[in-house]
Amino acid sequence: MLSQNPNDVTEQIAMIDEDLLNKLRQKIDQVDDSLLTLISERGRLAQEVAKAKGEPPKQGGYYRPDREASILRRILEQNDGPLADEEMARLFREIISACLALEKPIKIAFLGPEGTFTQGAALKHFGHSIQTESFDAIDEVFREVEAGGCDYGVVPVENSIEGVINHTLDSFVRSPLKICGEVALRIHHHLLTNEVDLVSCKKVIAHQQALAQCRQWLNHNIPNSERVAVSSNAEAARQAAEVSGIAAIASESAADLYGLKKLVSNIEDDSSNTTRFLIIGMDEVPATGDDKTSLLFSTQNKPGALFRTLAVFDQYHISMVKIESRPSRQEMWDYLFFVDIEGHAENENISKALGDLNDQTAMLKVLGSYPKAVL
Repeated sequence: MLSQNPNDVTEQIAMIDEDLLNKLRQKIDQVDDSLLTLISERGRLAQEVAKAKGEPPKQGGYYRPDREASILRRILEQNDGPLADEEMARLFREIISACLALEKPIKIAFLGPEGTFTQGAALKHFGHSIQTESFDAIDEVFREVEAGGCDYGVVPVENSIEGVINHTLDSFVRSPLKICGEVALRIHHHLLTNEVDLVSCKKVIAHQQALAQCRQWLNHNIPNSERVAVSSNAEAARQAAEVSGIAAIASESAADLYGLKKLVSNIEDDSSNTTRFLIIGMDEVPATGDDKTSLLFSTQNKPGALFRTLAVFDQYHISMVKIESRPSRQEMWDYLFFVDIEGHAENENISKALGDLNDQTAMLKVLGSYPKAVL
């Protein structure tokens, strides 16, 4: 370690072993050459996989959520550092993404505009070698995937602070799409503007959830600024780039996209603020051994109907991760229940439970079985 005394720095730099550094750099070059060879070989194998599947692929499609989840879990089990699991997963996702694009670039619909956290979730899950298309509303994402215009869609479903996204739950009621995967994205909000200080920020604009997630910071630091909710944080960034006196709460990618500076970083009130996103598509995803299944059901109009329905999960030793209720919109005080459970519909206990639930409920819909989020 170099001395902190400026008078010693020149002498210590002269003592650095240049021969050792050159040898280490040569080893790094050799590793880089090996990586290049191996990644290229992986790409060629991906092209062979595409040929084996046929055009169009005979089964399973080009993108296999179960296969990718299994690869990442295997890599992380073997990772002993020094790179952290999250960083290693990111690197391998990008390799997988680039190789998949050699088979067939996949097109992903997301809740836009450009620069939203939903786009960030899409890139985290699929990597950057994909084609993305933004849509203004969640139901538009569903319709585009249903129509075949995009291979998959990415939509937000719940936030650790503000709760569920009702529009996403409601869209599943009539959609034939399945949940094919999930993404958990840590949410960091930044105050973006062209202004030089907080005093000049007369108005703060953002999506209503972002405003809620930064309420305490705003109250403490710029209590007199007007707060206005807009359709998305990316839209807020666009307006802040065009109008003086406005600050937007948005992501780092939105700052880059709209040429704004981060006046203050990480202004969210809760540092653990996380949003869960769902991958939606037409595919049934095979079991991986570490899965979730999402269900939608309504109960019969009888006393104790919900209790008897939930008792089925206990009977078959199934862990229920989440339950949410939504009005069915068919008649007053009639509700639909959204439930996430651990395991895959192919598992014996869950398969039996689904048979019993079909008898217990007025309506039962399996929204999908899919791999749990990998980091």
